[in-house]
Amino acid sequence: MFIRIAVSAVIVLMLFCGLASQAGAQAPDVSRVINSPKFKEAEAFIDKDHDRFIQEIIQITEIPAPPFKEQMRGRAYLEMLRQHGLTNIEADAEGNVMGIRKGLGTGPLVAIAAHLDTVFPEGTDVKVKRMGTMLSAPGVGDDSRALAVLLTILRTMDNAKIQTASDILFIGDVGEEGPGDLRGMKYLFQNGRYKDKIKMFVSLDPAGPGNDITIGAVGSKRYRATFKGPGGHSYGAFGIVNPAFALGNAISKFARVAVPFTPRTTFNVGLIGGGTSVNSIPYESWMEVDIRSESPDELKKLEDTFIRLMREAADDENSIRSTAQGRIEVETKLIGDRPSGMTPITAPIVQTAAAVVKALEMTPVYSNSSTDANIPISMGIPAITLDSGGRGGRPHALDEWIDVEKTSSVKGTSIVLGILLSLAGLIP
Repeated sequence: MFIRIAVSAVIVLMLFCGLASQAGAQAPDVSRVINSPKFKEAEAFIDKDHDRFIQEIIQITEIPAPPFKEQMRGRAYLEMLRQHGLTNIEADAEGNVMGIRKGLGTGPLVAIAAHLDTVFPEGTDVKVKRMGTMLSAPGVGDDSRALAVLLTILRTMDNAKIQTASDILFIGDVGEEGPGDLRGMKYLFQNGRYKDKIKMFVSLDPAGPGNDITIGAVGSKRYRATFKGPGGHSYGAFGIVNPAFALGNAISKFARVAVPFTPRTTFNVGLIGGGTSVNSIPYESWMEVDIRSESPDELKKLEDTFIRLMREAADDENSIRSTAQGRIEVETKLIGDRPSGMTPITAPIVQTAAAVVKALEMTPVYSNSSTDANIPISMGIPAITLDSGGRGGRPHALDEWIDVEKTSSVKGTSIVLGILLSLAGLIP
């Protein structure tokens, strides 16, 4: 799941300068795709297929996919892909499921993905509630809707007998959310059979009308900082170093750090814990921290500051209380690492996506976020993240919802298809 952040003013200026330096450059001509009889036939089929699209959203949503336990949904989705005549259908060693829709083989390999996992723990009630065009359930929009869009696109291409120059790799991936740390994408691009073969990548994430193009990968570092000490009785050992006091001091120091608004840089203390009883000095106190930035340099700077402040807090505690029973030690363990980067607005993949959005009578909007596209973007592979259509809200909440009103749904899926066919090279 991702939260969109509008591209910052400085980045907009940089992008504008980049465009200005290419004055006279022509936007990609996507009219050959959008105005083709095959695309018109495809749009009509998407409209006709809409009820099945809704049923697949419900079917997918009601298969639990907790963090690191996506196997049940993965197996079901693999069978769904198998029904669409793909080749090389497989589940890789990390749990990603995928298959190839063969093209002529004369263009670069294009991949399109939606993630299988949700943020919800095992045992969460994932039964979909429907009221008119509204569907509500945990994960219904993030990312069940996008997974169903991929299936609709496959049926549409088959029905319209669409052929492309490029092979297209369709993927249901694991580990996009929180603790998953993009493990599915990391394996796909760094170790999987398609390593070094994917030349363009499109990720689909939660609901949206279809005009948002995520080009900036917001990087993040997640740490668990653990303060350890000798511990003891709250009365009898009073005066010795206390990990909880060190933790509190560390949080206070970190809270006062100034970070830039542009490039947008943020931090959060999300979890704290430790101790064994109210009348015991804890032997251990810990916190988990999320650090993010649009800029790799600012991310590194804030990461270094965080680590330094944790050591300072331990030193402070050791200097003001007794270390006769032992000292406070601090361990900072990296528990999440999402790289940052940007696909330039001038890149052909971005310009093509924008041209399709315009051709389908919408205005493209560019944003930054943390998505599956972070991995290819950080590796210099052209990549973007797109809406999955329609409207939605309350992601990561038990009452998450989407609207499957037909006009907006069809429009969003058509935009994704138009972009995919423009990238993969529609054969007339």
